[in-house]
Amino acid sequence: MDSAPSSRGIYLRNPDQQLVKVIVSGPFGVGKTTIIRTLSEIPPLKTEEVMTATGAVVDHLHGVRDKTTTTVGLDYGRISLGDDLALCLFGTPGQKRFHALWEDLTHGALGALILADTRRIGDSFEVMGMIEEQGIPYAVALNDFPDSPDYPDEDLRQALDLAPETPLVSCDARDRGTSLNALLALAEHVMKLPALEQS
Repeated sequence: MDSAPSSRGIYLRNPDQQLVKVIVSGPFGVGKTTIIRTLSEIPPLKTEEVMTATGAVVDHLHGVRDKTTTTVGLDYGRISLGDDLALCLFGTPGQKRFHALWEDLTHGALGALILADTRRIGDSFEVMGMIEEQGIPYAVALNDFPDSPDYPDEDLRQALDLAPETPLVSCDARDRGTSLNALLALAEHVMKLPALEQS
């Protein structure tokens, strides 16, 4: 039985619902498309294409050799948090050659959920740097793959050079419960920021 959202969920529950833009980012092959598909209450917009031999020459496939498709534009989904608030999820492409899209995609975002993979933690640095340059608050969610090594949180925080207040959580991008927990960790973090409290 197909568990995809029904067409009834395409429209907002409440026309007065506040829409908030959230970026879902991370390196190539970390699960951005999957987590948006898992969380979205509407059929998600995807711009996935089949990977080609030419793409394999320019895309770093270490740790993601079984990947057959890639996002070439953006992913989009939406999730309501109660009747008053809906989060619009914009997934960024992970490859460096698509970074020209980033400025437009991140403009106006209230926060970012950065997915990371403990098998290749260093791949997250460039993405985190770009989000920080845009001045967007973020949370890091470690996507749990079957062969992901397990490290203490304090070691991971140090490896990622995270500020003490930056949330670090684990999730399985295929699982709605843990994915929602990661998104809520970001929402709680953003709500605590002084700039928001003063506005």
